[in-house]
Amino acid sequence: MKTPPATSAVPSPHVPPPSRSAGHSEGVSNDEFRTALSRLAAGVVLLTSHEAALDPDGPVGEDAGMTATSFMSVSLDPPLVLVSLRNGSRMDDLLDEQPLWAVSLLSESQSHIAGRFAMKGRISDRLLFEDIPYVRGPHTGAPLVGGALATLECRTEQLVPAGDHTLVIGRVLGAALPSADGGPLTYFRGRYRSLG
Repeated sequence: MKTPPATSAVPSPHVPPPSRSAGHSEGVSNDEFRTALSRLAAGVVLLTSHEAALDPDGPVGEDAGMTATSFMSVSLDPPLVLVSLRNGSRMDDLLDEQPLWAVSLLSESQSHIAGRFAMKGRISDRLLFEDIPYVRGPHTGAPLVGGALATLECRTEQLVPAGDHTLVIGRVLGAALPSADGGPLTYFRGRYRSLG
């Protein structure tokens, strides 16, 4: 039995090629992608870590924090979570060196904290933490925000490059429920919102 000859990959002159958005061969622009995913409601967390001192005899290290909406559970056994960090961001650079970090699941009354740690061109991390109540996590030394619905302390298990972000998979070392009041802070269509 004869096999038919292979067909050419050149499109027919009567069929126009699919349109492509600038910069993406897959056919979706940054704006289209962002707009579509803005319709997906996400929980809001504050990701924190403590940067160790460079010199043991010098000044103490600094706390760092950032607002994140790309956070999710991955596994129950072992307990794993994932957060997505923009390449080259302060937290991406820090967690590349420091394996211990924490997450505070923010309540609907904490949008001011989310906004503060999401600012572009913001002030120093030391000043960002200045008037926010927190305790240090016993497993990580990272700040755990008072009034959060839950806090998790984690140790990085894996760093996965993914386009212009890094996926940080962490093993949960400890969990606490500092507040049972209120609902979660969510992010939907470019704004912080509550479920109510």
